[in-house]
Amino acid sequence: MFTDLKAQIIIVKMDGRSMLKKYIQSFKNLPLPMRASIFFVLCSFVQKGISIITTPIFTRILSTAEYGEYSVFYSWLQILTPIICLNLYSGVYSQGIVKFEEERDKFTSALQGLMLSLVLIWTLVYLGTKDFWNNLFGFSTHQMVAMFLIIWASGVFSFWAMGKRVDYKYQKLVTITLIVAVVQPTLSSVLIRVSEDKVSARIWGVAFIQLVFYVWMFISQMFKGKKFFSKKYWKYALKFNIPLLPHYISLTILSSSDRIMIERMVGPDEAGIYNLAYSVSLIMMIFNTSLLQTIEPWIYRKIKENKVMEIAKVAYPCFFIIALLNILLIMFAPEVISIFAPVTYSEAIWIVPGVALSVFFTFLYTFFATFEFYFEKTKYIAGATVGGAILNIFLNY
Repeated sequence: MFTDLKAQIIIVKMDGRSMLKKYIQSFKNLPLPMRASIFFVLCSFVQKGISIITTPIFTRILSTAEYGEYSVFYSWLQILTPIICLNLYSGVYSQGIVKFEEERDKFTSALQGLMLSLVLIWTLVYLGTKDFWNNLFGFSTHQMVAMFLIIWASGVFSFWAMGKRVDYKYQKLVTITLIVAVVQPTLSSVLIRVSEDKVSARIWGVAFIQLVFYVWMFISQMFKGKKFFSKKYWKYALKFNIPLLPHYISLTILSSSDRIMIERMVGPDEAGIYNLAYSVSLIMMIFNTSLLQTIEPWIYRKIKENKVMEIAKVAYPCFFIIALLNILLIMFAPEVISIFAPVTYSEAIWIVPGVALSVFFTFLYTFFATFEFYFEKTKYIAGATVGGAILNIFLNY
Protein backbone atom coordinates (compact mmCIF):
# COMPACT_ATOMS: atom_id res chain seq x y z
CA MET A 1 0.00 0.00 0.00
CA PHE A 2 2.83 2.38 0.93
CA THR A 3 4.60 1.53 -2.35
CA ASP A 4 1.43 2.32 -4.35
CA LEU A 5 1.02 5.68 -2.56
CA LYS A 6 4.66 6.56 -3.22
CA ALA A 7 4.23 5.68 -6.88
CA GLN A 8 1.12 7.88 -7.12
CA ILE A 9 3.01 10.81 -5.56
CA ILE A 10 5.83 10.37 -8.09
CA ILE A 11 3.29 10.29 -10.96
CA VAL A 12 1.59 13.47 -9.65
CA LYS A 13 4.97 15.24 -9.40
CA MET A 14 5.87 14.19 -12.95
CA ASP A 15 2.49 15.39 -14.24
CA GLY A 16 2.95 18.68 -12.39
CA ARG A 17 6.39 19.20 -13.91
CA SER A 18 5.17 18.35 -17.38
CA MET A 19 2.24 20.77 -17.02
CA LEU A 20 4.59 23.51 -15.76
CA LYS A 21 6.92 22.93 -18.74
CA LYS A 22 3.90 23.04 -21.01
CA TYR A 23 2.76 26.39 -19.59
CA ILE A 24 6.28 27.83 -19.83
CA GLN A 25 6.58 26.68 -23.44
CA SER A 26 3.14 28.12 -24.25
CA PHE A 27 4.24 31.45 -22.77
CA LYS A 28 7.46 31.38 -24.81
CA ASN A 29 5.41 30.76 -27.95
CA LEU A 30 3.40 33.94 -27.42
CA PRO A 31 4.33 36.92 -29.63
CA LEU A 32 6.99 39.17 -28.04
CA PRO A 33 4.63 42.20 -27.66
CA MET A 34 2.13 40.05 -25.75
CA ARG A 35 4.79 38.52 -23.48
CA ALA A 36 6.23 41.95 -22.78
CA SER A 37 2.80 43.44 -22.08
CA ILE A 38 2.05 40.74 -19.51
CA PHE A 39 5.35 41.39 -17.74
CA PHE A 40 4.95 45.18 -17.84
CA VAL A 41 1.51 45.00 -16.23
CA LEU A 42 2.72 42.54 -13.58
CA CYS A 43 5.83 44.65 -13.03
CA SER A 44 3.85 47.84 -12.42
CA PHE A 45 1.46 45.93 -10.20
CA VAL A 46 4.31 44.65 -8.04
CA GLN A 47 6.03 48.05 -7.96
CA LYS A 48 2.94 49.90 -6.71
CA GLY A 49 1.49 46.87 -5.00
CA ILE A 50 4.39 46.53 -2.58
CA SER A 51 3.86 50.15 -1.50
CA ILE A 52 0.25 49.22 -0.71
CA ILE A 53 1.22 45.94 0.94
CA THR A 54 3.62 47.84 3.21
CA THR A 55 0.88 50.31 4.21
CA PRO A 56 -0.03 48.21 7.31
CA ILE A 57 3.60 48.56 8.43
CA PHE A 58 3.71 52.35 8.07
CA THR A 59 0.26 52.87 9.63
CA ARG A 60 1.55 51.07 12.71
CA ILE A 61 5.00 52.69 13.08
CA LEU A 62 3.69 56.18 12.25
CA SER A 63 0.95 57.99 14.14
CA THR A 64 -2.14 59.09 12.18
CA ALA A 65 -0.74 62.65 12.25
CA GLU A 66 2.69 61.55 10.93
CA TYR A 67 1.06 59.36 8.29
CA GLY A 68 -1.08 62.36 7.34
CA GLU A 69 1.97 64.67 7.12
CA TYR A 70 3.73 62.28 4.74
CA SER A 71 0.59 61.94 2.62
CA VAL A 72 0.42 65.76 2.35
CA PHE A 73 4.11 65.82 1.31
CA TYR A 74 3.37 63.24 -1.37
CA SER A 75 0.35 65.24 -2.52
CA TRP A 76 2.46 68.38 -2.97
CA LEU A 77 5.07 66.26 -4.74
CA GLN A 78 2.44 65.15 -7.27
CA ILE A 79 1.19 68.71 -7.81
CA LEU A 80 4.66 70.27 -8.18
CA THR A 81 6.05 67.55 -10.48
CA PRO A 82 4.33 68.77 -13.67
CA ILE A 83 5.17 72.39 -12.82
CA ILE A 84 8.86 71.64 -12.29
CA CYS A 85 9.56 69.12 -15.08
CA LEU A 86 6.46 69.55 -17.31
CA ASN A 87 5.92 65.77 -17.31
CA LEU A 88 8.27 65.55 -20.29
CA TYR A 89 8.45 61.76 -19.94
CA SER A 90 4.69 61.45 -20.45
CA GLY A 91 2.60 62.33 -23.54
CA VAL A 92 5.25 64.21 -25.55
CA TYR A 93 7.85 61.45 -25.11
CA SER A 94 5.45 58.62 -25.98
CA GLN A 95 4.47 60.48 -29.12
CA GLY A 96 7.98 61.74 -29.92
CA ILE A 97 9.72 58.36 -29.95
CA VAL A 98 7.25 57.29 -32.64
CA LYS A 99 7.61 60.55 -34.58
CA PHE A 100 11.44 60.68 -34.28
CA GLU A 101 11.98 56.93 -34.39
CA GLU A 102 15.24 57.13 -36.36
CA GLU A 103 16.71 59.72 -33.95
CA ARG A 104 15.27 58.32 -30.75
CA ASP A 105 18.52 58.30 -28.74
CA LYS A 106 19.17 61.97 -29.52
CA PHE A 107 15.56 62.85 -28.76
CA THR A 108 15.70 60.98 -25.44
CA SER A 109 18.97 62.53 -24.26
CA ALA A 110 17.79 66.01 -25.27
CA LEU A 111 14.60 65.63 -23.22
CA GLN A 112 16.64 64.31 -20.31
CA GLY A 113 18.80 67.43 -20.61
CA LEU A 114 15.74 69.66 -20.70
CA MET A 115 14.22 68.02 -17.63
CA LEU A 116 17.46 68.34 -15.63
CA SER A 117 17.72 72.01 -16.63
CA LEU A 118 14.16 72.70 -15.48
CA VAL A 119 14.73 70.95 -12.13
CA LEU A 120 17.95 72.92 -11.53
CA ILE A 121 16.27 76.25 -12.40
CA TRP A 122 13.39 75.59 -10.01
CA THR A 123 15.81 74.44 -7.29
CA LEU A 124 17.71 77.73 -7.57
CA VAL A 125 14.43 79.66 -7.46
CA TYR A 126 13.49 77.78 -4.28
CA LEU A 127 16.87 78.25 -2.57
CA GLY A 128 16.75 81.99 -3.28
CA THR A 129 13.43 82.37 -1.42
CA LYS A 130 13.31 79.19 0.67
CA ASP A 131 11.69 80.77 3.74
CA PHE A 132 8.67 81.80 1.68
CA TRP A 133 8.24 78.34 0.15
CA ASN A 134 8.83 76.51 3.44
CA ASN A 135 6.07 78.55 5.11
CA LEU A 136 3.76 78.06 2.13
CA PHE A 137 4.10 74.27 1.97
CA GLY A 138 4.84 73.61 5.64
CA PHE A 139 8.06 71.62 4.98
CA SER A 140 11.66 72.01 6.12
CA THR A 141 14.49 72.89 3.71
CA HIS A 142 15.91 69.36 3.62
CA GLN A 143 12.44 67.92 2.93
CA MET A 144 12.03 70.30 -0.02
CA VAL A 145 15.49 69.38 -1.35
CA ALA A 146 14.50 65.71 -1.11
CA MET A 147 11.36 66.52 -3.10
CA PHE A 148 13.41 68.01 -5.97
CA LEU A 149 15.67 64.94 -6.00
CA ILE A 150 12.69 62.57 -6.07
CA ILE A 151 11.05 64.51 -8.93
CA TRP A 152 14.22 64.35 -11.03
CA ALA A 153 15.11 60.72 -10.25
CA SER A 154 11.60 59.39 -10.87
CA GLY A 155 11.52 61.34 -14.16
CA VAL A 156 14.80 59.73 -15.23
CA PHE A 157 13.34 56.30 -14.51
CA SER A 158 10.15 57.12 -16.45
CA PHE A 159 12.15 58.01 -19.58
CA TRP A 160 14.17 54.80 -19.33
CA ALA A 161 11.15 52.61 -18.56
CA MET A 162 9.14 53.97 -21.51
CA GLY A 163 12.04 53.11 -23.83
CA LYS A 164 12.05 49.54 -22.54
CA ARG A 165 8.28 49.26 -23.03
CA VAL A 166 8.48 50.47 -26.62
CA ASP A 167 11.23 47.94 -27.40
CA TYR A 168 9.47 45.16 -25.43
CA LYS A 169 12.66 44.63 -23.38
CA TYR A 170 11.08 43.64 -20.11
CA GLN A 171 13.81 41.66 -18.34
CA LYS A 172 15.94 44.51 -16.97
CA LEU A 173 12.92 46.71 -16.23
CA VAL A 174 11.27 43.93 -14.23
CA THR A 175 14.47 43.22 -12.28
CA ILE A 176 15.15 46.84 -11.29
CA THR A 177 11.50 47.52 -10.49
CA LEU A 178 11.31 44.52 -8.16
CA ILE A 179 14.56 45.41 -6.36
CA VAL A 180 13.53 49.04 -5.79
CA ALA A 181 10.01 48.02 -4.76
CA VAL A 182 11.45 45.84 -1.98
CA VAL A 183 14.48 47.89 -0.88
CA GLN A 184 12.74 51.30 -0.76
CA PRO A 185 10.09 50.54 1.90
CA THR A 186 12.59 48.38 3.81
CA LEU A 187 15.08 51.23 4.14
CA SER A 188 12.31 53.71 4.97
CA SER A 189 10.94 51.52 7.77
CA VAL A 190 14.45 51.10 9.26
CA LEU A 191 15.11 54.86 9.12
CA ILE A 192 11.73 55.58 10.73
CA ARG A 193 12.49 53.28 13.66
CA VAL A 194 15.90 54.86 14.39
CA SER A 195 14.95 58.49 13.71
CA GLU A 196 13.14 61.05 15.83
CA ASP A 197 11.88 62.91 12.74
CA LYS A 198 9.94 59.98 11.31
CA VAL A 199 8.33 61.92 8.42
CA SER A 200 11.73 63.09 7.13
CA ALA A 201 13.07 59.56 7.52
CA ARG A 202 10.27 58.26 5.31
CA ILE A 203 10.93 60.95 2.70
CA TRP A 204 14.72 60.46 2.56
CA GLY A 205 14.34 56.70 2.40
CA VAL A 206 12.53 57.17 -0.91
CA ALA A 207 14.96 59.81 -2.24
CA PHE A 208 18.12 57.86 -1.42
CA ILE A 209 17.02 54.60 -3.07
CA GLN A 210 15.81 56.36 -6.22
CA LEU A 211 19.13 58.18 -6.60
CA VAL A 212 21.13 54.96 -6.09
CA PHE A 213 19.15 52.94 -8.63
CA TYR A 214 18.15 55.55 -11.24
CA VAL A 215 21.10 57.94 -11.78
CA TRP A 216 22.94 55.47 -14.01
CA MET A 217 19.94 55.46 -16.37
CA PHE A 218 20.43 59.19 -16.97
CA ILE A 219 24.16 58.69 -17.65
CA SER A 220 23.44 55.78 -20.01
CA GLN A 221 20.85 57.65 -22.07
CA MET A 222 22.99 60.79 -22.25
CA PHE A 223 25.96 58.69 -23.43
CA LYS A 224 23.87 57.04 -26.16
CA GLY A 225 22.22 60.20 -27.43
CA LYS A 226 25.12 62.61 -26.82
CA LYS A 227 22.67 65.52 -26.95
CA PHE A 228 22.05 67.61 -23.84
CA PHE A 229 20.69 70.64 -25.71
CA SER A 230 18.76 70.56 -28.98
CA LYS A 231 16.80 73.57 -30.16
CA LYS A 232 14.69 71.31 -32.37
CA TYR A 233 13.69 68.82 -29.67
CA TRP A 234 13.46 71.33 -26.82
CA LYS A 235 11.17 73.57 -28.90
CA TYR A 236 9.04 70.60 -29.93
CA ALA A 237 8.72 69.33 -26.35
CA LEU A 238 7.95 72.76 -24.84
CA LYS A 239 5.46 73.60 -27.57
CA PHE A 240 3.71 70.27 -26.99
CA ASN A 241 3.74 70.18 -23.19
CA ILE A 242 3.37 73.79 -22.02
CA PRO A 243 -0.26 73.95 -23.23
CA LEU A 244 -0.75 70.65 -21.36
CA LEU A 245 0.53 72.12 -18.07
CA PRO A 246 -2.99 73.10 -16.88
CA HIS A 247 -4.07 69.53 -17.70
CA TYR A 248 -1.23 67.90 -15.75
CA ILE A 249 -1.61 70.22 -12.76
CA SER A 250 -5.38 69.81 -12.73
CA LEU A 251 -5.04 66.03 -12.97
CA THR A 252 -2.82 65.98 -9.88
CA ILE A 253 -5.12 68.43 -8.09
CA LEU A 254 -7.97 66.01 -8.75
CA SER A 255 -6.06 63.26 -6.97
CA SER A 256 -4.11 65.25 -4.37
CA SER A 257 -6.03 68.35 -3.29
CA ASP A 258 -8.32 66.30 -1.02
CA ARG A 259 -5.54 65.45 1.45
CA ILE A 260 -4.09 68.96 1.46
CA MET A 261 -7.49 70.56 2.11
CA ILE A 262 -8.35 68.06 4.86
CA GLU A 263 -4.99 68.64 6.54
CA ARG A 264 -5.34 72.44 6.41
CA MET A 265 -9.06 72.64 7.28
CA VAL A 266 -9.50 69.70 9.69
CA GLY A 267 -6.14 68.25 10.76
CA PRO A 268 -3.30 65.83 9.94
CA ASP A 269 -5.02 62.91 11.74
CA GLU A 270 -8.04 63.12 9.44
CA ALA A 271 -5.75 63.53 6.43
CA GLY A 272 -4.06 60.28 7.45
CA ILE A 273 -7.39 58.45 7.67
CA TYR A 274 -8.45 59.77 4.27
CA ASN A 275 -5.08 58.85 2.78
CA LEU A 276 -5.47 55.24 3.92
CA ALA A 277 -8.78 54.96 2.03
CA TYR A 278 -7.18 56.60 -0.97
CA SER A 279 -4.20 54.21 -0.81
CA VAL A 280 -6.56 51.22 -0.77
CA SER A 281 -8.45 52.60 -3.77
CA LEU A 282 -5.11 53.07 -5.53
CA ILE A 283 -5.01 49.29 -5.93
CA MET A 284 -7.19 49.92 -8.95
CA MET A 285 -5.24 52.97 -10.06
CA ILE A 286 -2.15 50.75 -10.20
CA PHE A 287 -3.88 48.38 -12.59
CA ASN A 288 -5.20 51.31 -14.66
CA THR A 289 -1.78 52.94 -14.99
CA SER A 290 -0.03 49.67 -15.74
CA LEU A 291 -2.54 48.83 -18.43
CA LEU A 292 -2.43 52.29 -20.03
CA GLN A 293 1.37 52.49 -20.02
CA THR A 294 1.52 49.11 -21.71
CA ILE A 295 -1.03 49.73 -24.47
CA GLU A 296 -0.36 53.46 -25.07
CA PRO A 297 2.54 52.95 -27.57
CA TRP A 298 0.41 50.28 -29.30
CA ILE A 299 -2.51 52.72 -29.60
CA TYR A 300 -0.20 55.35 -31.16
CA ARG A 301 1.03 52.82 -33.69
CA LYS A 302 -2.55 51.80 -34.62
CA ILE A 303 -3.51 55.44 -35.14
CA LYS A 304 -0.38 56.01 -37.23
CA GLU A 305 -1.17 52.92 -39.35
CA ASN A 306 -4.79 54.11 -39.77
CA LYS A 307 -6.13 51.01 -37.99
CA VAL A 308 -8.15 52.81 -35.35
CA MET A 309 -11.04 50.31 -35.37
CA GLU A 310 -8.72 47.61 -34.03
CA ILE A 311 -8.41 49.60 -30.79
CA ALA A 312 -12.05 48.88 -29.91
CA LYS A 313 -11.30 45.16 -29.60
CA VAL A 314 -8.96 46.00 -26.72
CA ALA A 315 -10.83 48.98 -25.25
CA TYR A 316 -14.21 47.42 -24.39
CA PRO A 317 -12.84 44.38 -22.51
CA CYS A 318 -10.55 46.75 -20.57
CA PHE A 319 -13.51 48.96 -19.55
CA PHE A 320 -15.48 45.93 -18.34
CA ILE A 321 -12.59 44.47 -16.32
CA ILE A 322 -11.79 47.82 -14.64
CA ALA A 323 -15.47 48.35 -13.71
CA LEU A 324 -15.80 44.83 -12.28
CA LEU A 325 -12.64 45.13 -10.17
CA ASN A 326 -13.77 48.50 -8.76
CA ILE A 327 -17.12 47.01 -7.74
CA LEU A 328 -15.34 44.15 -5.93
CA LEU A 329 -13.12 46.64 -4.10
CA ILE A 330 -16.17 48.60 -2.92
CA MET A 331 -17.92 45.42 -1.76
CA PHE A 332 -14.98 44.32 0.40
CA ALA A 333 -13.92 47.77 1.64
CA PRO A 334 -14.47 47.03 5.38
CA GLU A 335 -12.40 43.85 5.25
CA VAL A 336 -9.61 45.52 3.26
CA ILE A 337 -9.40 48.51 5.63
CA SER A 338 -9.22 46.21 8.67
CA ILE A 339 -6.24 44.43 7.11
CA PHE A 340 -4.39 47.60 6.18
CA ALA A 341 -4.64 49.53 9.43
CA PRO A 342 -5.69 49.40 13.11
CA VAL A 343 -9.18 50.35 14.34
CA THR A 344 -8.23 54.05 14.60
CA TYR A 345 -8.55 54.18 10.78
CA SER A 346 -11.99 52.49 10.63
CA GLU A 347 -13.76 55.62 9.32
CA ALA A 348 -11.85 55.14 6.07
CA ILE A 349 -14.34 52.47 4.87
CA TRP A 350 -16.88 55.18 3.95
CA ILE A 351 -14.39 56.94 1.69
CA VAL A 352 -13.48 53.93 -0.46
CA PRO A 353 -16.64 53.79 -2.68
CA GLY A 354 -16.38 57.40 -3.86
CA VAL A 355 -12.67 57.23 -4.56
CA ALA A 356 -12.99 53.86 -6.33
CA LEU A 357 -15.66 55.23 -8.66
CA SER A 358 -13.49 58.25 -9.45
CA VAL A 359 -10.65 55.88 -10.36
CA PHE A 360 -12.89 54.16 -12.93
CA PHE A 361 -13.93 57.41 -14.60
CA THR A 362 -10.34 58.65 -14.57
CA PHE A 363 -9.37 55.52 -16.51
CA LEU A 364 -12.03 56.21 -19.16
CA TYR A 365 -10.94 59.83 -19.48
CA THR A 366 -7.23 59.01 -19.72
CA PHE A 367 -7.83 56.28 -22.30
CA PHE A 368 -9.65 58.57 -24.72
CA ALA A 369 -7.25 61.48 -24.06
CA THR A 370 -4.62 59.38 -25.86
CA PHE A 371 -6.18 60.39 -29.18
CA GLU A 372 -5.93 64.10 -28.34
CA PHE A 373 -2.28 63.57 -27.40
CA TYR A 374 -1.53 61.94 -30.75
CA PHE A 375 -3.19 64.64 -32.83
CA GLU A 376 -1.73 67.37 -30.55
CA LYS A 377 -5.19 68.77 -29.74
CA THR A 378 -4.04 69.48 -26.21
CA LYS A 379 -6.39 72.42 -25.53
CA TYR A 380 -9.37 70.02 -25.33
CA ILE A 381 -7.59 67.91 -22.71
CA ALA A 382 -6.58 70.97 -20.70
CA GLY A 383 -10.12 72.40 -20.76
CA ALA A 384 -11.72 69.21 -19.47
CA THR A 385 -9.18 68.62 -16.71
CA VAL A 386 -9.08 72.23 -15.48
CA GLY A 387 -12.88 72.27 -15.28
CA GLY A 388 -12.85 69.02 -13.33
CA ALA A 389 -10.17 70.27 -10.91
CA ILE A 390 -12.02 73.52 -10.16
CA LEU A 391 -15.27 71.63 -9.54
CA ASN A 392 -13.40 69.15 -7.35
CA ILE A 393 -11.97 71.87 -5.09
CA PHE A 394 -15.38 73.54 -4.81
CA LEU A 395 -17.14 70.28 -3.89
CA ASN A 396 -14.32 69.37 -1.45
CA TYR A 397 -14.82 72.68 0.33
